[in-house]
Amino acid sequence: MSEPESAPAQPPPPPSSPAPAGPSGISAPVVPPPMGRAALPLAEGPPPERADAARNRRRILDAAARIVADKGAAALTMNAVAHASGIGVGTVYRRFGDVQNLLYALLDDREQRFQEAFISGPPPLGPDALPAPPTPPAVRLRAFLHALADRTAEQQELLLAAESASPQGRYHGAPYLTLHTHVAMLIGQIKPHANAALVAHLLLATLSPSAVQHLRTTRGATADQIKEGLNQLLSLHLTD
Repeated sequence: MSEPESAPAQPPPPPSSPAPAGPSGISAPVVPPPMGRAALPLAEGPPPERADAARNRRRILDAAARIVADKGAAALTMNAVAHASGIGVGTVYRRFGDVQNLLYALLDDREQRFQEAFISGPPPLGPDALPAPPTPPAVRLRAFLHALADRTAEQQELLLAAESASPQGRYHGAPYLTLHTHVAMLIGQIKPHANAALVAHLLLATLSPSAVQHLRTTRGATADQIKEGLNQLLSLHLTD
């Protein structure tokens, strides 16, 4: 096994606070001008670290992802991750503290990749590169919801474990605030007089981990059926 790191990295900062709520109790929409990373409360990546520490973190997260994919989130233990990664269990504990923190770190790692796709990736999910004509916001919103549906289904075990650990926690962290800001921005472009912040919360609620689990497991809905349902929901209210 690899030698433990000589100086453990500091624990990640706590999640960002949500935006102040307006008179209705719903956070006011943040509708930035052109979309860019600086305009959004992004998922918090790891702080700057030494090359060996960064390699160990990557190996630990990759091992944790393999365990969850092969055996489910219930099989994720610090000892199992240490064995799968070839890194001392003491280092795993120093880096992540416990299994819950490791779950959140794994989710955050995947969240950053998802953010890259809709913030700077290719259209229709991401913005258009100039001088290409802009993709209509309704098309971008549909692409975003389809991608989020796929992501929620693919990472269902991880997301449900995190939701069970802190049912309200997802609404106060930077990842959710980023999704909400992006959706509110697109809704504001589609329907300028809509309560974009409220509608964004309601749209995202349809793809919460527990809602997607219910649709897939209890109702037997396929991924394509869920996406078609999202299309119908958008056509009822947000498209002409």
